[in-house]
Amino acid sequence: MQKAMEALAKTGDVVGAIGEVYVDGKRVGKGSAGSRLLDGKGGAIPSTARYRIGSQTKSMTATVALQLVKEGKLSLDDKLSKVLPEVAEKDLVEKADEITVRNLIQMTSGIPEYVGPDVADPAHNYRPIDLVAASRKKPRPVEIGTWNHSNTNYILLEMITEKLTGRSLAAELNRRFFAPLGMRDTYLPMKASEGIKGPHGHGYAPDETGKLQDVDRVNATIMLGAGGVISTAHDISAYNRAFRQGRLLPEYLRKLITDPVPGQPLPPAGPCTGNPVFARGSGGSAPGFVASTYTSLDGRRQFAVSVTLAMGDAERSTVQQRISDALKSVFCPTT
Repeated sequence: MQKAMEALAKTGDVVGAIGEVYVDGKRVGKGSAGSRLLDGKGGAIPSTARYRIGSQTKSMTATVALQLVKEGKLSLDDKLSKVLPEVAEKDLVEKADEITVRNLIQMTSGIPEYVGPDVADPAHNYRPIDLVAASRKKPRPVEIGTWNHSNTNYILLEMITEKLTGRSLAAELNRRFFAPLGMRDTYLPMKASEGIKGPHGHGYAPDETGKLQDVDRVNATIMLGAGGVISTAHDISAYNRAFRQGRLLPEYLRKLITDPVPGQPLPPAGPCTGNPVFARGSGGSAPGFVASTYTSLDGRRQFAVSVTLAMGDAERSTVQQRISDALKSVFCPTT
């Protein structure tokens, strides 16, 4: 695992790479390469450090909603206008009377993305409804039933779960997953000023002049249930183990998260052709980082990695393949 992290960090566009491997809940490998800060500064990053998991948060948000379905408090066929009438009354979502909870989970609602200049203030505490309002100013990219990536779907799922449970998504995630699964270092920041607690890697992205800037301080209120959770390799492995082993959802509901819909790009497949067989990776990224977790189909093995970067958005997509190559070097090195 240490060699795999060193291979990830051997290029100048990777600042630091940390990862751990778990089998049946026991850590059997760890690695750390590169540094906390740019140009080799700040010392090594502990493999146990916290990091942003990005869109891996979406699985957690969807799982809360699907647990509410299992509990009979929500239906996959419920219309958005029924469960969140305020978004229809205030015309914050076009076709709210046609979009279902299933559409939100599978990103087939056609609701536009909220990320953009209207939610760019680094110090402002945005409410979920502010993010939805920002999305309404953009044109609908596709019709209902067609897959299109939009974080707004998961902000709406967050609003639905908070309305039905009477608790914040942060509290609900802690109650349902983080505390029961021993995820003691995992949390969902809910204030603009909240960052990553403890020693961790910093990522960098170019500004409009091309100069690299530290992008560690992200406004947490523009991520929330779409990508805001901060975790560790240990904790995200615990979550994925429980998810794959059916301890969080029955299979028929779990498939709504794991099975892609027509038109949805497939995440990277696990590299090994024999045992163990890995499910397609679960990843997340944003300026300055890529994080990914691979879990074997039986839920027994996890490979969790965080990579902090010094590169632009266009180059970031190549890092996921390098993480997949690192997994291959650990679990099937003879190939």
